[in-house]
Amino acid sequence: MASNLFMTIAWYWHLRLQKPGGSVWPLAAIIAVSWLIALVEYIIAVPANRIGAASGLNVAQLKIMQEVITVCVFIPFMILFMGERWRWDYLWALLCMVGAVYFVNRHNL
Repeated sequence: MASNLFMTIAWYWHLRLQKPGGSVWPLAAIIAVSWLIALVEYIIAVPANRIGAASGLNVAQLKIMQEVITVCVFIPFMILFMGERWRWDYLWALLCMVGAVYFVNRHNL
């Protein structure tokens, strides 16, 4: 979850800076800051994936799990940090992804 939080911030934090005529920061500065934030994400995610693979999870299982975690992190981020409004469609999308987790793992149940 920590790596997803850092990646979500790296990808979307700068959108709060946007003004009608463009961003307050130059694009190169936004990219540089985003890369630094994403570096923390990689420092967390790469070992987590190696641990998951060493524990017997295959790449599909790791990816689907990561996507569900991403949505679980992104929805609160979007509402609390970005100021978006809740829509029930977010819940239905999450439930579809939980279904994907089931299908990727059903042979292991």
